[in-house]
Formats: sequence, C-alpha cells, structure tokens
Amino acid sequence: MSRLIEHLRNIGIIAHIDAGKTTTTERILYYTGSSHRMGSVDDGTTETDFNPEEQERGITIFSAAVTCTWRDTTINIIDTPGHVDFTAEVERSLRVLDGGVVVFSAREGVEAQSETVWRQADKYRVPRVCFINKMDRIGADFQRTFQQIKSRLNANPVAIQLPMGAGSPPDPQAFSGIIDLIEQKAIYFDVESRGENFRAEEIPAEYQEAAKAARSQLLEAIAELDEQVFESYLETEDIAIEDIHRLLRQGTISGQLQPVMCGSSLDYIGVQPLLDAVALYLPSPLDRPPVQGINMTPKKQGEIEVRKPSPTEPFCGLVFKIQSDQHGDLCFVRVYSGVLKSRSRVLNPRTGKKELVSQLWHIQASSREKVDEVSAGDIVGVVGLKETVVTGDTLCVQQHPMLLESIVFPETVISTAVEPESSADRKKLAQTLAILARQDPTFTALTNEETGQTIISGMGELHLEVIQHSLERDFHLKIRTHKPRVSYRETVRKPVTVTGEFNRQVAGVAQFAQVQLRVEPFQGESSLTFEDELKPNEIPSQLADLARQAVQDEAKGGGVLGYRLADVKLTLLGIKYSDSDDVESVILAAAIDAVRAALTDANVLLLEPIMKLEVVTPDEFLGNITADLHSRRATILNSEQREHLRVVNAEAPLAAMFGYSTQIRSLSTGRASYSMEPLRYGEAPPEILKEMLG
Repeated sequence: MSRLIEHLRNIGIIAHIDAGKTTTTERILYYTGSSHRMGSVDDGTTETDFNPEEQERGITIFSAAVTCTWRDTTINIIDTPGHVDFTAEVERSLRVLDGGVVVFSAREGVEAQSETVWRQADKYRVPRVCFINKMDRIGADFQRTFQQIKSRLNANPVAIQLPMGAGSPPDPQAFSGIIDLIEQKAIYFDVESRGENFRAEEIPAEYQEAAKAARSQLLEAIAELDEQVFESYLETEDIAIEDIHRLLRQGTISGQLQPVMCGSSLDYIGVQPLLDAVALYLPSPLDRPPVQGINMTPKKQGEIEVRKPSPTEPFCGLVFKIQSDQHGDLCFVRVYSGVLKSRSRVLNPRTGKKELVSQLWHIQASSREKVDEVSAGDIVGVVGLKETVVTGDTLCVQQHPMLLESIVFPETVISTAVEPESSADRKKLAQTLAILARQDPTFTALTNEETGQTIISGMGELHLEVIQHSLERDFHLKIRTHKPRVSYRETVRKPVTVTGEFNRQVAGVAQFAQVQLRVEPFQGESSLTFEDELKPNEIPSQLADLARQAVQDEAKGGGVLGYRLADVKLTLLGIKYSDSDDVESVILAAAIDAVRAALTDANVLLLEPIMKLEVVTPDEFLGNITADLHSRRATILNSEQREHLRVVNAEAPLAAMFGYSTQIRSLSTGRASYSMEPLRYGEAPPEILKEMLG
C-alpha cells in the first residue's frame, strides 16, 4: 500500500436515500478499472452493497470501503447509507475522511437526510464537492437544486458545469450531456460504450448565453480568493485555467465554496469529470490540519499533542468501525501518523492495555488483501485486537501514548423486547446481541432486572428490523419480538434541595449519615451534569468520592418512572455521618435516598422523542395526509411545491408514528413517500405521564 500521500484521497459518498450514491460508486469503480462489470442496485449486484439485507432492500445499510486509482491519484472511498436509521455509519465515516462527494437528486433536490449529512460534514469540517445526479429524470431541475443547496444548507455552491437539457426521451429537451464551464466545452458520453468513451465539442448555440453567464459567476466567486487574480480579472474579465483549478482547490479545502457538477450515473453521464474533481479539488491528508489529541504520558498528561500525517511521526490511528468476523473482530482503522506493521504491539490509551496487531488487510468491499504495513493517510482493516477495543478508540505506539477525540453517536429512540423461542438459546442470544452492539454504537441491548426481558434499542423501526433479520439469518437464532417501545426521558420541573438520610442501630451502636443534594433543570453538554460544593477536607476524600459515585450511579439508573434522566443537574452540598465500622455502606444508602427523594420532590416531567418529518405527495392526497398527521399530534411547519409534488415539513412524536409507512401507502395508493429523523426531546402529553404513574 505504498503511495505518495499527496496523491491520496480519502472520501465519502454521502446523500439522502435513493439519490444515487451506490450507482455513482459503482460507475467510479468501473471507470477506474477496479471493477470489470457494472452492478445494479435493483438487481442487488453492486460491489459495495454486498450484504444480503442490502441486496434484498435495494438500499445501503452498512458503509463499505473500496479503493481505486484515477490517473495518478489513489482514492479510498466509503459508500455510506442514506437512510436516517443508519446515520451512525455516516457519522463515523466522516470522522475519519478528508473529503466528501455529496450526491443530490435533480428531481427531489435537497431532501431531509441531505441536510443531516451536510450538517455532519460541517461538524467535522469536511471539504466537499456536489454532484447533482439524475438529470435524466422527469422533473429534474439543476437550477432549483443548486439554489436549494445555497438556501437550505447555508452553503456556497459554485457551478463548474451546466446540464444540456433535462429529463429523458422522447422529450426534445432531454438531458444529453454537460457543459464544462472551465474548458468551455460541451461533453457528450457514448451510451454504446456505457460512458467509457466521451467527446468534447463546441457549446451548442442555444446554451452559449447560459454558459457565458454561469462562467462569469464562477470566475467572480473564485477571483475573490486571490488579490492578484482579482486585479487581473478586473482588467481582462478572464482567469487562466490553471488559476481556476488552483483557486477552486483552495476554496474547497478551506470550506469557502463547494464546486457543483451534474450528470446521470445510471445513464453513464458525468462520472469521469466527477473523478477529475475529486483529484483536483478535494484534499490529501497533507492538506488537512494535523490531528490533535491528549498526551497520555505521566509528565505531560492532559497537554495537547499534535501529529502530522507523516510516516516519520509516532504511529497513531482511530478505530472507526468494528465488524464481526468468524476469526475475530475486523477493526477499521484510519492511520493519522506513523507506520503500522502487522505482528506489532500497540497501546489502547483509553484502557491502558496493549494490543497485538496480528494481521493487516486492505479492504475492497467484501474482499480483502493481506498487507505487511500501512502508513499515514491509509485506511486499513486490523485483526487481532481484543474485546477491550470499541468504536472510537485510539491506537498508538506505547512510547508516545496519545488519546484522540472519540466519536459521539446519537442516542437510541426506539426499543422492543426480544426473546429466544427456546430457553436453550438464551445464552447464545445474549452473546450475539453483545457482538451486534460492539459493531453498531447506536444499538444497545439490556436486560430489565424487574421483568427479566431483553430490551433492544435502536434508531428506528427499520434499524431494529435489520437487527432482527441478522439474528435469524447470520446467527441462526429464532426469536420473538414485541411491539416497539419509545425511549422516553425524564427531567425535573423545578430545583429542589433535599437531605437523604440513613439511620439504624446495629448491636446497640447508632449508624447514621445524611447527604444533602440539590437537583435542578439544566441544559448542559451532556444529559446529566454532576457537581459538588463540599468544603475542602470536610470529610475524608475516599468517603467524598464514594458519595459522589453513589449519586451519579443512582441518577444514571433513571428517574421515578425508570427512564433515563435528561437536562438534569445534581449538586452534592454536604455530608454528615457518625463513625462506625460500616460507614461506607451507610453513606452509600443516604446518597441513594437523597437522589430518590430529590427526583420525587422536583416533580417529574416526561419527555418523548420528537421526529423531523418530510412527506412528499401528489397534491390530490394532501388533505388526507395532513388530516392523518394532525391525528398523530404532528405540528405542520410548512408546505411547498416541488414541481408537480407537494412537500410537507412537520414535527411529530415518535410514539404516534409507528406503522406510518403502511398508512401513508394506503392514503396515497403508494404514490407518497416520507423520511423521518430524530430532532429533539419534547414534553409528553400529561395523559401519558398520568397513565405511567398509575
């Protein structure tokens, strides 16, 4: 895997579901020679959607890594899911990638999940280029989609191509090719060679005026990035082609602009120019800021440590994905600095434990190739790491321990109970769920101590359905499931100060402790915030630590109704106790009593997950769909026209949205579609709280 790091691109293909990510990736692999056939999403034959579940559903569920070479550039690609239930795959991919290709459908424009993935890319400051796909579809509109990128995503798109026409035959204005605004040429792709052959010609007369205006906008946008070029542009009204490429690269890497291209991946139009843009404008690891972490050596503990993307630096990498394998877990690692060799030992600074790197694998979708070493910038599969490794862990050399920022995943919003059909499979079910939870940070499995039920939680109905199918197909477990359950949260309405107390007589000796605690509503970085106002040396440090830990553990166990607490702050104010042989357990009991009393007195408030909902429907079904949404306690925010379709944006409680996919098909005879993603937690209706309190 030896390569020049300046010729390396680590990119993700990201988009809303059904915008054409996987088809675009498939075309890229074919044109770069990495694949000798073009697979089809509809036929389930694409290289990156190799999981049976993906092939059956025709959607991407798991991110897949592939590598290809275009001209002199090596491109590591991660094809990511578009469905919101699998947004964690996008999150962990963007965490380790240097650039992104955002695919939009020219017919649907900027959709709900388009906004989500764009925000995720903003979060990690990932430079990106845009590809407006499906220009061959009826209703395709390049300008509308371009304007939506600008207005809805608060982006600065700069068109470097224009489409010639839109839609498909027999429309006389059907999409026929693209105009390169930089070279000022019209490019036509040969269908017979499946787009491998293409030719450049003069721009047709009917498009020359639009091309001239668009090129002028392009030059104005990039001229502002360089003072000398700007002065020259004012004089000549033109910019040299090499300067255009240089400034587009500069603006893209800095996040000041996003080049926009167009095409139709399904019809083999526009993919090779997209590859050119990836090589020309997206950054290599050298163009990205050096990775920062926390120094973990005893002398410099807590100091900021910087590692450059160089093989001469000490090794440092991040585990961003774990995949279960019959021979042990396969850990996907982004190497940020140094060199990693097979049969070497590395340190996991989170646990302080050493790990053996048994094997290194170059991953190509479902296939692998063993390699001996990798260096800065590479993405590699590692085998041999033990169960102490979780998604987001850092790996580094033992002599230079350094902890990178981990990956934060959204909390689960939906739960259901599962049980094996036979009691003999109970242990196997627990082991299997633990494996799945290690692979997927947005999936959890817990046993309810009161009922003995196993509760699995995820990001949506589809997420849990895929988990269930995996249990049956991959692990041969027959299970029964129960109706999905909403993951409510509890918070408090008002601040209260209470004193928890424990008092007993043991063999004539009084054992006594009081713990004073304040609980209040609080919007912090995490759902639970802990502080203490204990006076220095008020009590021995080990007893103070015990009380602090007891308060935290009890609060993490949930509120009055047993749901996790959110937006709550607990402050330990004071501790009183009498000396005894069992003082630790007495203080522990008083701390637990304080938490329970405080949560009861603070007046519990039940929170439910609120979803962001986008419904796309023909006008004729709008009334029925709107009425149904109102019956589900939805708040309709706005409604807008998109060609011949109506787009309804709303917020709705998850508890009322179960089974909505079936209902919306029924209301619209299958012609309406929707997308839904977690938005926030909001106050649940009083009747739900009353019912739970009994």
